[in-house]
Amino acid sequence: MNEIFGIFPTPFMRAPGTLGPSLVAGLLEHFLARATHGNNSSANLSHTEMLKPNDSPLLLDAAALLVPKLVDFGEQMFAERLPWSIKEMWVNVLDNGGRQAMHNHANSFISGVVYLTPTHPSSQTVFMKSPGGVDFKFANEHSNSKPNQFSADKWISPAPQPGDLVLFPSYVMHAVPPNQGERRITLALNAIPSQLDSWGYVVRFSG
Repeated sequence: MNEIFGIFPTPFMRAPGTLGPSLVAGLLEHFLARATHGNNSSANLSHTEMLKPNDSPLLLDAAALLVPKLVDFGEQMFAERLPWSIKEMWVNVLDNGGRQAMHNHANSFISGVVYLTPTHPSSQTVFMKSPGGVDFKFANEHSNSKPNQFSADKWISPAPQPGDLVLFPSYVMHAVPPNQGERRITLALNAIPSQLDSWGYVVRFSG
């Protein structure tokens, strides 16, 4: 019998209910008014300034729940349970019609999203293969093709509930399509490990 192996897959973690309802409500109440910075992707997208966990007791409470998940996910990426820290956090507010263009996150290793409000199906986070490269590309896309995890260019993340967390490598391209529903609010984060050690060549990081 033929066997198909997914070699060197990209990890993606979903952790339902990481933040409880009371903490989600507190984050919404405290940070919604601070999401005043515009975004070039859309006039209907705004966000807060970059925040550190120690900027607010609410963020410290959130970080205490998020960091263990980062340790779990980091083990999948680097084969060791390393100390992890959240480098920065920010709140995104996406109103009806708003969108987030395709992007990835620089100067971090794990990025994540905590969903603070219900998400309309139209604005579930979409992950996509990098459009870079200089090689020729041949595609087989038509009404009879059936893309799978090996051939698809895009993947739509599972429908989230408030308090759910997703984590992914920071280099992965992602976007949010135009929101056709109610206001969508998320807490985004970037994280780094304490260090990486390649047979004695050690690089240390600080948040």
